[in-house]
Amino acid sequence: MIKTANPKLTYQQVRKELKKYASAKRKKTNEWFFKIGKGEYGEGDQFMGVRVPDARKVAKKFIDLKFIELEKFLQSKIHEERFTALLILVEKFKKADKENRRKIYKFYLKNKKQVNNWDLVDLSAHHIVGKYLLENPKEKKILNKFVSSKSMWDRRIAIIASWAFIRNNNITETLRLSKKLLSDKEDLMHKAVGWMLREAWKREDKKVEEFLIKNYNKLPRTTLRYTIERMEESKRKRFLKGEFDK
Repeated sequence: MIKTANPKLTYQQVRKELKKYASAKRKKTNEWFFKIGKGEYGEGDQFMGVRVPDARKVAKKFIDLKFIELEKFLQSKIHEERFTALLILVEKFKKADKENRRKIYKFYLKNKKQVNNWDLVDLSAHHIVGKYLLENPKEKKILNKFVSSKSMWDRRIAIIASWAFIRNNNITETLRLSKKLLSDKEDLMHKAVGWMLREAWKREDKKVEEFLIKNYNKLPRTTLRYTIERMEESKRKRFLKGEFDK
């Protein structure tokens, strides 16, 4: 059962707690790392300068934040506030029963426009979207909508969500979504697809290698490099050259 949210906890309390860990140096680093310049993928995002371990400390302390307050947090322009809100949401999902998992999943979809950077997607998509769809397979067609979206973050949610299936020893969804994303123009998507294919390769190497060979001419180079990163060196070099064992 999900624990009842504490009505005394507020968004402002969490925000105040986060500010205790903020630093100007970290703010500058985060702004560079997450590419907030004009025309870059993180354009317009704002940072206060909080490290990930510190955000996790705050999330743990405020795990009982109720949804109406959590939504305020998710709607924040401050990146670390959205990050902390998602950390809380993931922990709520892990502890929830079936009924409440559905509510959390729907809440996530309602606010997914705020899941708008790669780290926000990566910390939450497989834990909430992927896990929910793994438990409710009749609803997984929503991944088709996400993977075809004009929003790069929706597309990234789709492929990262498939990690939950991989962890359940099912790589079919990852291969299916990866094929749809081979023509994606965004480098962040090339990396995400390669990452998930690498995770799938750890489970079923032959199937993933067959996928790479069959789609070799369409594979973005970054996707290929990420996928084959853990291969034995001589084999990895052959794949880079397109020289496959017969």
